[in-house]
Amino acid sequence: MDVRESYYTTPEEVLNSDRFYNYPQPKEHSYPYEPRKEPSNPVLRGLVVKLSAAILPRIPGLAGSFYKNAGWPKLKDVKGINGVGATYDPTVIPVRKEHDEDPRVYTDLKNLPEGKAMGEGSFYSILDYHRDYKAGKSTPNAVIEALLPLILRTVPNPSIHSKAWLDTNVSLVKKAAQASTQRWREGNQLGVLDGIPIGVKDEADLQGYYKKSMGSTMNTTNTLDETSWCVKKWEEQGAIVLGKLSMHEIGMDTSNNNPWHGTPINPYNAKYFPGGSSGGSASAVGAGIIPFALGCDGGGSIRIPSAWCGIYGLKTTHGWVSTRPYQTPAKSTSVAGPMAANMVDLEVAWRVMAQPDPEDALSRQFPHPIKENVTYPKRIGIYKHWFDRADPSVKATCQRAMDYYTTKLGYEIIDITIPHIHEAQLAHALTILNEATSTMTDPEIHSITAPNKILITVGRQASARDFLAAQRLRTIVMEHLAHLFKTHPGLIIVTPTTPNAGWPINPADLKYGASNGNQSIRNMEYVWLANFTGCPSISLPVGYVKAEAREGNVPVGLSGTGEWGSEDMLIEFGYEGEGFLREGVEGGRKRGEGWVDVMKLLPKGEKGIRFVQ
Repeated sequence: MDVRESYYTTPEEVLNSDRFYNYPQPKEHSYPYEPRKEPSNPVLRGLVVKLSAAILPRIPGLAGSFYKNAGWPKLKDVKGINGVGATYDPTVIPVRKEHDEDPRVYTDLKNLPEGKAMGEGSFYSILDYHRDYKAGKSTPNAVIEALLPLILRTVPNPSIHSKAWLDTNVSLVKKAAQASTQRWREGNQLGVLDGIPIGVKDEADLQGYYKKSMGSTMNTTNTLDETSWCVKKWEEQGAIVLGKLSMHEIGMDTSNNNPWHGTPINPYNAKYFPGGSSGGSASAVGAGIIPFALGCDGGGSIRIPSAWCGIYGLKTTHGWVSTRPYQTPAKSTSVAGPMAANMVDLEVAWRVMAQPDPEDALSRQFPHPIKENVTYPKRIGIYKHWFDRADPSVKATCQRAMDYYTTKLGYEIIDITIPHIHEAQLAHALTILNEATSTMTDPEIHSITAPNKILITVGRQASARDFLAAQRLRTIVMEHLAHLFKTHPGLIIVTPTTPNAGWPINPADLKYGASNGNQSIRNMEYVWLANFTGCPSISLPVGYVKAEAREGNVPVGLSGTGEWGSEDMLIEFGYEGEGFLREGVEGGRKRGEGWVDVMKLLPKGEKGIRFVQ
């Protein structure tokens, strides 16, 4: 990637300085670790969940009992919270020297890493498509014609991969492919994204798409008929949007079980959920259909499905990436980011989509996503009590990756603590639940699935005092993170992405959904930290474990969370993780049972277009 001279010349200046807008006061908050009192929420499925959703609002005190059982009323009693100011917006903006940046610098082949073969488990990257187009082996037209039968629900005998795709405007897709093919024919291609097939989670806006539902039966299409800024940046570089990708209904859980539109497959194990809420994006990328997709992440919704589908996912610094005209109701927790088959795909997607939007109040204040010419300290922060809560197989897999980072790459392990870790997770859950549903009307709530009706009904029991306590806890955690980043420049807080290796499908859950708050909380054990504090966080695949009591394997993800604006550092961490898959995992990276070899789908004898020198 193109490297520019940094405005600041040392890691300490770039990563550990006051050169931020709205940087939290660095302050250590030290409290003894207290084990979590494990949740005991009732698990409801089948007709029971439908009946429960119907009676919950009608029986006085029942929803309040559920709310109390979840532990939210105890937030106001957390030690040290009195006298702490509330933080309602975790946006922290890095200040860097301004550049008049041509976005083509992000997609110029000479600025990208060569990429290394990863054996039989390799995934096609944007570079593979680019090289094939350049060599005349294929065309964007041919690729699109091969992919459409895989993703369309309207063809006879739709493929298993079609459940990941909610809507495709075939005429727009073909028009974009024809335009890209013509540019290649004339030698006017735009860069490495020209002709690359991608997908967009059905949370963002796409011009020409009029069935946006956010995974529900509602129509939430933006009347402006305009493509979200971050997606538009990809399209301007020639990427071809194949359509809208499935998500967990209104983004309110981590499985992507969707009774309305069908549940996308997990390409590694069809007996497991793909993860959510960006499960359609993870399924499509993990299956090899596309090299990257848009996801959104308010509580792990990029990183959880990325981990479970064996791909890379980046939860970006809060406020950096604009989705305008779409504005998420989860204003203080949710961001957009890329989900990708390889790190080069992730990096290019990130740099293109993160260009500042002059019409977005937050994004316009951020710098251009130029790679800074800085060598970062190699420091990994481990909160042992927290890390050790992972299942044994997940912990062992992640530990092998950690050993590689320390012995092969020279990373230093630093023991850290994070205050009120379990209470702060509850505070995040209370915040996103109330933010995300704050704009929903009673008729809209009536139209959604039973599990989400239960969740919203319970969440609406929150008092202003409880919500305020949650934001005070956010202040405590952000101040402590600022203290850690000041004390240890370059620190990456490392955990498993999830403490468990996936979520097995219970067939009884597919028709009506399921209310399983215990499992949802478990899935979000680690991911909430980045959402609540606004920090960037990456998930990368680091191995595979035996599916418990079921056939096959499931992927395991490792997560790294860095200081605000430290995407460059996390991207480097991700590239190094690719090295671990090559060198530290027996057999290297593996493709799942649902992986599709797109290049072999192209018609035999297909004539490409000779690259015009």
